[in-house]
Amino acid sequence: MAKIIDPDQLTQGTEVDFITGSKLIRLNYAGNLTGGNENGVSWQALYSFIKEEWKNDDNLVRFPFPVLSITTEQFELINGWNLSGSLVDTSASQYLMRDGGWAVVGGDGGNTEEWMNLTTLGQFSSSLNTAYYYQTSSEAPFPDSIFPGPVNQGIRIFASASDDNQNFDFRTFFKIYLREQGATYGFYDLLAEQNLDALTYRKFALPLTNATDLNISQSDAGVNANSVQQGMSITYFTESFQETIGDTARDFKVKIDGNNGTKQQIYEWVQLQLRSGSGYDIDAGDNFANVTGSVAEELLEFVGDTLKTKFQNAVGGNAAISGGVFIANFRAVDTNTITLVDDLNVERTFPFVAAGTINFNDNLQNDSAAIYKIFFTNDNAGDNTGRDFGTQNAIIIQDNNGAPITGSVATSASRDFDYDYDNNVQRGNASSGSDVPFTGVALGLGTAQYVVTTGTWTRSITNTVNFVSALERNYSNPE
Repeated sequence: MAKIIDPDQLTQGTEVDFITGSKLIRLNYAGNLTGGNENGVSWQALYSFIKEEWKNDDNLVRFPFPVLSITTEQFELINGWNLSGSLVDTSASQYLMRDGGWAVVGGDGGNTEEWMNLTTLGQFSSSLNTAYYYQTSSEAPFPDSIFPGPVNQGIRIFASASDDNQNFDFRTFFKIYLREQGATYGFYDLLAEQNLDALTYRKFALPLTNATDLNISQSDAGVNANSVQQGMSITYFTESFQETIGDTARDFKVKIDGNNGTKQQIYEWVQLQLRSGSGYDIDAGDNFANVTGSVAEELLEFVGDTLKTKFQNAVGGNAAISGGVFIANFRAVDTNTITLVDDLNVERTFPFVAAGTINFNDNLQNDSAAIYKIFFTNDNAGDNTGRDFGTQNAIIIQDNNGAPITGSVATSASRDFDYDYDNNVQRGNASSGSDVPFTGVALGLGTAQYVVTTGTWTRSITNTVNFVSALERNYSNPE
C-alpha cells in the first residue's frame, strides 16, 4: 500500500486507535497502513482524520483535542496526547508518520519532545540501500534510517528530562550519509547546506542519491583478499607535509599510499575504508586518536577517467584542520590521469609521464643471469654531440624518478617503466617534450643470447620494448 494521504483510508480500530485513558494515538500495521518509507501516513491525512473522528464520535469529543496544526508540515501534540510505541521498535507509531515534523507539548506549555521529518529527494541505486545519519559532532554511535530506500521519516531531535528520563538536544547538528558497496556515495550536511542555525519540528527535504559506481569491480571480499590493496594505507596529519609535483613542492594534510596499485584499486580500497564503522581506525598514523571511516570525509572521486582527490574541510574529523590529499606509490601508467588537490584547494597535475612495458621471452625469463639496459639511440633531439648507442658515451635512459632503466630479468615476463616525457633533458635541454628513440639490449648466460631491439617512445602510456632472445646453445663456463 502506498503512503496514505486520504483520511478516508483510515479507520478506528484498524489503522488507528485512540487510547483515551493514557491519551495515546496508536497506528497499526493493519488494513491500509504498512511500514516502509514509501508507505505510512502523512501528518495532514492523520490530522484530517482526527478532526473527522472528533466531530463524529460521541465518545472522543468528550476528551481534549489532541493535535494543533501549524502548517501542513508542522504539528503539535497537545493536551497530554502523544503517539504510541517503543522507539526501538520500527513499527512504533512515530515511524509511520510522513511529510511533517511534530512536537509533544508538556503540561507547562514547553516541548518535551521534538521530531523533525527528514525527506530525501532522488533515487537510490537499490531499494535495499540504507542511509544513516549522525546527530552529534562526537564519535557517538549513529543510527540507520528506519527503512531502506529513499527516506521519509520522523527523527527525534530533542527530548527533555521529563520524557522517559531522557535529556538530549540534537538540534544543532545533522549529517546524513549514503554509502553502499558498488554505488557512488551520497552525503548532506543539513544545517550547513541550508544555512540553518538550528533544526526544528518541521519537514526538511534534501537531495540524497546514489547510482551504480562503474569504477568498482570487486566485492569487499575481493578487496580484502588482494595483497596489493591490503598493503595500502591512509595517514592524516595535523601539520602539512610537502610533496614535489613537477618542480614545485606542494603542501598536503592527508596521504594515501597506493602500494603500487592501479588508480582503480586505490579507489576501491579507499571507498571500502569509508564504510568502516566505529571501532575501526582507518588512520595509519598517530596524530588522531581515531578516524572512523563511515563519518570521514570522502577522499577520492572519478571524473571521467581521471581520479581526483577531494579537499578535506575537517582533516581526521577535526573541523579546525583543513587540507589537501596526496596519493603516493601508484602505478606509473596512471600518472597522467591523477589530479591532486593541495592545501590551497588547488588542483595539481604531474608533468606528462610516458609509460609502458618491457617484455621478455622465455629464454630471458629462464636465465637467472639475464639483464637488460635501455639506451637513447642517439642525442639528435638534444645537443647532438654524438652520444649515440654504439659509442663510449651512449646514454642509459632514466625513468621518471631519475633511476636508470636497467636491471635483472629475474624470471619476470614483463616490467613496467615510466619516463618524464616533458622534463627529461639527458640528451640536452632541447630534447624535453620530444619522442625518444631507444635501443634496448638484453642477454643472459646459460639460456639467453645477446639481443638488441629498437623503437621510439611517444607521448603515450602504451609504449613497449620487446626482447626476444634466441636460445643460447654454446655458452660454457666449467668450474
